[in-house]
Amino acid sequence: MDIRALGYFVAQSDKPEEWKDYAEQVLGMMTSPTEEGGFYIKMDERPYRMLIVPGEEKRYFASGWELSGAAAFNDAKQTLVEKNVAFEEADSALCQLRGVQNILIVNDPAGNRHELYWGHVSDCQPFISPQGVPTFVTGDMGLGHTVLPAPNFDETFQFLTDVLGFELSDLFNFKPTPDADPIRIYFMHCANARHHSLAIAEFPVPSGCVHTMVEVDNMTEVGRAHDRQQQHDVKLSATLGQHLNDKMTSFYMKTPSDFDLEYGYGGLQVDNWQEHCAFEFNRVSLWGHDFSVGQK
Repeated sequence: MDIRALGYFVAQSDKPEEWKDYAEQVLGMMTSPTEEGGFYIKMDERPYRMLIVPGEEKRYFASGWELSGAAAFNDAKQTLVEKNVAFEEADSALCQLRGVQNILIVNDPAGNRHELYWGHVSDCQPFISPQGVPTFVTGDMGLGHTVLPAPNFDETFQFLTDVLGFELSDLFNFKPTPDADPIRIYFMHCANARHHSLAIAEFPVPSGCVHTMVEVDNMTEVGRAHDRQQQHDVKLSATLGQHLNDKMTSFYMKTPSDFDLEYGYGGLQVDNWQEHCAFEFNRVSLWGHDFSVGQK
């Protein structure tokens, strides 16, 4: 299956207006209302990369994976049929809300919703950050990455690789305490240079997502976002630090839908995946990233 990038994600909230303030005042992104009472969040030349929909629960709802075109969409549908995977083809109303031509909806074995789509609708409008953020690193690498829960880890990993076509970038066996059994987190890439567009973690998450990531093109913008996070009393989930595997320098904060968002700079890009060697690492970061602050 020819998935190109994480094109968008959908989050749900009982108070969508909280996302409007968070996106504009903290993330430095643009917003526009939907007819259903939610918000589109714009961070580049696309009409949106994040869609907030009204709902009773605060949670992550879906990951939108971009296919190159109608042929790739039909190939994806055929793959699902051949592998006997249940799926739903979205109606015109949902496609219109998402701003795309067609969508295949499929749930992985952990219950994570994946929307496979092609043909985004362009609004031909520039991105002008309300906080002066010059640009986010998107383009053909998509909005960033998402990390999803997968308590039934092996089954979910097999589905994501054998059915959806993701490939392993590297892996981490995390021990919450020295005597605890390791918890696996696998990082995966698709058909672009970003180190990982998707990761799965071997534990349940009530919000439906561990975290999403957005990337800016210089360290100053990370620092300015960190200042805005403090000024607007957004809960910090992890301190500033640099990851070992993808080299991202970032911090983590809570979103209005109760999952975390990583705001970073300098993520690793792999120009030739054929020459990449997946590896296991035994610490999250080269420095920083104290996640205990999120537990306080």
